[in-house]
Amino acid sequence: MIRISPVRVVGTDGEQVGVIPVEEARAMAGELGLDLVEVAPTARPPVCKIMDYHRFLFEREKKAKEAKRHQHRIETKEVKFRPNISDHDFSTKVKLAERFLRTGFHVKLTVMFRRRELRRPENGYELLTRACERLDDVADVASAPPENLQGRDLSMVLKPDN
Repeated sequence: MIRISPVRVVGTDGEQVGVIPVEEARAMAGELGLDLVEVAPTARPPVCKIMDYHRFLFEREKKAKEAKRHQHRIETKEVKFRPNISDHDFSTKVKLAERFLRTGFHVKLTVMFRRRELRRPENGYELLTRACERLDDVADVASAPPENLQGRDLSMVLKPDN
């Protein structure tokens, strides 16, 4: 699929072969039993490399899998509140959130509103503020609640304090 004729060819061990016609470069690659691969199509003249293309694809895929395996994923647990929650239920849910934070999880605190409760979103903000104050020694705020209520839920994310 190489369309421009004089190309700069790089050998199998990385040395410069020079600027030669495409047909000659393909013949060189064919003699070695390898492929001619265009690695820099925007350069003038285009840069092509003599390599085993299938092995190159295999190595690239292997590196991508290895990088994905060593990625660190952040687990998030969610604790849901209602705006008119009793004090005992509130403390129970805050203790649950504290346990999640101590084990290393991020915690999403969500206040769910229904019907008339949507008229007073400040109750939800106050509830999240109280929860934040109680969890201040084990958590930092990763994302604060938004200024305006979006939909029926109000949420914020806490991350473990290091």
